[in-house]
Amino acid sequence: MVRRQFLSFILRWLVSSVAMYICINFFATFPEGSESLRTSFWLYLAAGLIFSVVNTVIKPVVTIFALPFIFITMGLATILVNAAMVGLTIWLMPDVSMSFWGAIESCLLISLINYLVNLAMPDVK
Repeated sequence: MVRRQFLSFILRWLVSSVAMYICINFFATFPEGSESLRTSFWLYLAAGLIFSVVNTVIKPVVTIFALPFIFITMGLATILVNAAMVGLTIWLMPDVSMSFWGAIESCLLISLINYLVNLAMPDVK
């Protein structure tokens, strides 16, 4: 059972890394002279890990505090919460920046990717 949960975590980390690869390459900017960072495999693995940890630890707390706003907007405020998690992840990455609209587009793309992966992957209990 623990082995299946560990394999599930590794798979989700890899999926998050691929999703962050796509989002960083489409929506993020790098400072001039850091082209080697853009092609670094470790950058995207770290981004996926940071994103997974941020979603596991920080997102539930932010969601609880945002519940009144989420209720008022009938759930649309969850897009802002997800964009904030993408923005926090990008902020924690060295020499990577992203605009607010890039974070919004990234959270929508990551949600779509995670939805497709969840369709193909059974629940691990």
